[in-house]
Amino acid sequence: MKSTDDSLVLIICAGPIGLATAISLKNRGIKSLIIDRGCLVNSIYHYPINMTFFSTSDRLEIGNIPFISHGPKPTRKEALEYYRRTAEHYDLDINLYETVKNIEGKDGSFEVTTDKGSYEASKIVVATGFYGQENKMNVPGEELPKVLHYYDEPHRYAWQNVLIVGGGNSAADAALETYRCGADVSVLVRKNTLKPTIKYWVKPDIDNRIKEGSITGYFNSEVKEIRETEVDILTPDGLKTIPNDFVLAMTGYRPHYGLMKALKIELTDDDVKMPVYNKETLETKRIGMYVAGVVCGGMDTSKLFIENTRVHADQIASDIEKKI
Repeated sequence: MKSTDDSLVLIICAGPIGLATAISLKNRGIKSLIIDRGCLVNSIYHYPINMTFFSTSDRLEIGNIPFISHGPKPTRKEALEYYRRTAEHYDLDINLYETVKNIEGKDGSFEVTTDKGSYEASKIVVATGFYGQENKMNVPGEELPKVLHYYDEPHRYAWQNVLIVGGGNSAADAALETYRCGADVSVLVRKNTLKPTIKYWVKPDIDNRIKEGSITGYFNSEVKEIRETEVDILTPDGLKTIPNDFVLAMTGYRPHYGLMKALKIELTDDDVKMPVYNKETLETKRIGMYVAGVVCGGMDTSKLFIENTRVHADQIASDIEKKI
């Protein structure tokens, strides 16, 4: 398949902000195509099955479509249905399970090659977020099948020795759910405490379970080596070896820097590695190439969310409308 429509706006990633951008463009009569290497709202799909959002549903809305949830906070299942129905309502042009392989051409006239075809586009919007690239621990044994960077649901961990690595929301949720499913759970945190940003209705629970010893907490500690039936961890008391069946590495995620490098998107030269872009239009230094959503924050993944980046859709669409 080859698209020869050089007025096309190609949006990379079918997450909420990618969908919102396509909707805003469509409302202005501008044609777009969304390409995603996974499923619709792939990041949300990979959230834990029983996850509840921190935000209320109204703050996750796009395209002026009401998001009605059964409880005060929407669930993963409700969000998946909401974004699917919103995409259907606007009849968005979306290609799923298609991976961008290469982008050539000069600024404002791009040739995009995927594993299924090629496209000519005048504008590209990168809305890839950060959830698709896990932060590795870089320790021996991390490649073992029992080491997982995504947590789905607790049943498979019943009666198993489970080590949770991380100190944030994902680690707390995984620890509590697997513990209540009968697992022998330990939590390992590099710092001296769990993150204060853990959901307010979860933090007292995880703190109390660690305090009473139902869940073992290792603070100021790190994983040194993972083997089939045990893990070496370095603690303030020295090196310890603990029995282990599964390691859930809830160590966070990072933007798809390989793709941004291929797109020749300039990054800041500090540790944040944030794409360089115009704050008003979201256009990068490459003419016709935009960034949208949480990918704009680079490695600082704690400040940008669906809630405060929905405005990117209108900013980008408005700028594109002025330039066509």
